[in-house]
Amino acid sequence: MAAKPGGPGLYLGMMSGTSLDGVDAALVETDGERLGACGRVLTLPVPPRLRATLRAIMDEAAGLALDDPAVRAAEAALTSLHAEAVRALLARDGVAAAEVAAIGFHGQTVLHRPEARRTWQIGDGPELAAATGIAVVHDFRSADVAAGGQGAPFVPLFHAALLAGSPRPVAALNLGGVANLTWLGAKGEILAFDTGPANAMLDDWALTHTGRPIDEGGALAASGSVDADVLARLMAHPYFAAPPPKSLDRLDFHRAARAAGLDALLPADGAATLVAFTAGAVAAAVPHLPAPPTGWIACGGGRHNPALMASLRAALGVAVTTAEDAGWDGDAIEAQAFGFLAARSIRGLPLSLPETTGVPRPMPGGRLAVPKAA
Repeated sequence: MAAKPGGPGLYLGMMSGTSLDGVDAALVETDGERLGACGRVLTLPVPPRLRATLRAIMDEAAGLALDDPAVRAAEAALTSLHAEAVRALLARDGVAAAEVAAIGFHGQTVLHRPEARRTWQIGDGPELAAATGIAVVHDFRSADVAAGGQGAPFVPLFHAALLAGSPRPVAALNLGGVANLTWLGAKGEILAFDTGPANAMLDDWALTHTGRPIDEGGALAASGSVDADVLARLMAHPYFAAPPPKSLDRLDFHRAARAAGLDALLPADGAATLVAFTAGAVAAAVPHLPAPPTGWIACGGGRHNPALMASLRAALGVAVTTAEDAGWDGDAIEAQAFGFLAARSIRGLPLSLPETTGVPRPMPGGRLAVPKAA
């Protein structure tokens, strides 16, 4: 008999981020409020052809129909890759499908336009349930956006669970395709929003100028010099002065970067300038916080970039540690979060708050797909 969704149990969270580097799968013991063990994680790389297809869909998503054949084919391939990740993680760790209460399946964001009350994640929840024999919670963001929220960021409640009992004020900083923060105050306050670009612009720059999908180890950026004029034009973007709640699509700054003259820079100087832009955007978020954090904990792929971490420390002027320093797995935070959110969804608990997405009221969400054989 399969594990019953809801209540304390073992959940499997999944994330395919905007950097398109891989599908993360993580097992989480939780009831959606408290956390148990979170250490079992597996990542499957996104095959280059699928990665290129998804990148092209992201670039064109605003003009694509939901039933576009290319989108449907990519969705099927992406769902199959997620099912493969589920099977691989469970087999590696000797966990039976029947032991997993539910999968939290985020899917791949291809368009995020909350001002138009639209967010689009591709991934077939019912098909994943059928392929794995496990109940699947999917479509996490739509209810928030439909109610007028930003639909992002969605990890803050998980950050709060991870940081229960920690000294405050503190900020968790996710350096994914875009960067977002979760600020936690001494009296239990929470505030979250996207700060600006992170890996997506750096990855796109590296791919264009080096043929490699990332700036490995930040080497390209470290070999360049920041162009102060281009950086100043980028930092003049009105997004940074706008108060939260606010969120971003991975492409939101690409046009501004071209207008600022980024494309005229040498590859190393462009990478260095983008690193400084990411760090400057995080620093520009501090005035929007109720109190400056006494420390920052960096999660996500960007923490592997020494040039970015050095730039963040210089820009923020306080301790910027990594998820591993806090005892977390920084590559798995978002996948773990969607396992946690799956438990919350099944219990009808809020996934987002006015202070995290600007939604009018604490908002439950997600849809449950149950395998027909269950």
